[in-house]
Amino acid sequence: MPKPKPLLTPTWQTLLTDYVTALAWSPAGTHLAVASAAGEVVLFEVKTGISVELQPPQGHSIDALAFSADGRFLAAGGQTGRVSIWQLIEAAAPLLTTLEHPRVWVDTLQWHPQQPELALGLGRYAQVWDAAAQEVVITLDFEASSVLDLAWHPSGNALVLAGNQGVKSWQRQDWDNDPEVRETGGASGSIALSPDGQYLASGNNDRTLLVWEWDNPYPWQMQGFPGKVRQLAWSRVPAQEKAPLLASSSAEGVVVWTKAPSDDQGWTSQVLDLHRATVTALAFQPRSRLLASASADGWVCLWHKATQIAQILEGAADGFSSLAWSPQGNYLGAGGCGGEVVVWARTLAGQGFG
Repeated sequence: MPKPKPLLTPTWQTLLTDYVTALAWSPAGTHLAVASAAGEVVLFEVKTGISVELQPPQGHSIDALAFSADGRFLAAGGQTGRVSIWQLIEAAAPLLTTLEHPRVWVDTLQWHPQQPELALGLGRYAQVWDAAAQEVVITLDFEASSVLDLAWHPSGNALVLAGNQGVKSWQRQDWDNDPEVRETGGASGSIALSPDGQYLASGNNDRTLLVWEWDNPYPWQMQGFPGKVRQLAWSRVPAQEKAPLLASSSAEGVVVWTKAPSDDQGWTSQVLDLHRATVTALAFQPRSRLLASASADGWVCLWHKATQIAQILEGAADGFSSLAWSPQGNYLGAGGCGGEVVVWARTLAGQGFG
C-alpha cells in the first residue's frame, strides 16, 4: 500500500528562550506573533521566518497575544499586568502605548471582531479599551470570582466572561444593563462561541462540558471526562444538522461532538485516542473539518474530518504547548515547551482534504 502523502510540510523552525505561551496570526496570514514564558514577543514573517523582536526577554511571562480585526494593532499581556499595544505600519511595528494594571496577571484578552476595541481580564474585572480613542470604554465586575476566560460574540454585540459558578454576557449597546447569567455549577475555565454565533460552549473544572444555543437558557450537559475540560474548538464548516463540530480536550483525550438531528438527543461523541500526555491546544483548519491537536507528548496530530488520524507532526521534543492555523488555513504554527516555534505549510495533496 502506498504511503499517504503528507498534508503539511515544514516551512521553518526556530527557538525562543523559554516555553512558548501564546501564538497569534495577523488577519492577512502574513505574520505570526509568538510570546514566551521569559516575556519576549517576536513577530515572524511567515514565508521566510525573518523575525523582529518587539520585546526582549524580561523574566516575566507574556501569556496572551491578539491582533485586532483590521491587523493594525497587536496586544500582549502577562504576569506583570502590563498590556503592550504595538501599531503595525507596513514593515514597522512601533510601540503605541502600554496599559498598566499592577497586581493582576493578564492571561486573557481578545479584540472586538470588527472594531479596534480590546477586552481584557483584570482579576475580578474585565475592561474594554478603545485603541482609536486610547481610552477605557467600560469596566465590568464579574463579582463571583476572577475572570478565567472571555470572548466576544462573533456579531460583536456581546462580551462573554467566564468564572466561578457561571458565564455572564453583557450587551455592547448598553453596558450598564445587568448581564445575562448562565450557571455552570463549577468554575468555567474555557469558553468558545461557534463562528456562526449560534452556540456557546463552556469547559468546566467539575469535569463537565455545557453547550447552550445562544438564545436558549437551557444547556446540553456532557460529562464523564477524566479531568477538567481545558480546550475547546469549533469548526467553521458545518456537519450534520447544519451545526458546526465541537472538539474538546480533557487530560490526554480529545472528543469531537456532533449535533444530533433532534434537540432531545443532544450531541453524539467520538473519542480521538492517540495522545499519551495532556492535550494543550485544539484548532480546526478554517474552511475544513481537519482538526489539529497539540500535546505535551511532542505530537501535533492532524485528524481527517475530525475522525481519523491523517498525519503526525513533530518538532518539540519536550512537548507542544500551543498551536494556531493561519486565518486562510495555509499554515499551521505551533509552540513548544522548550521554546520551539515550528511552521508547516499546506501541500497540494492537503488541499480540501479535511
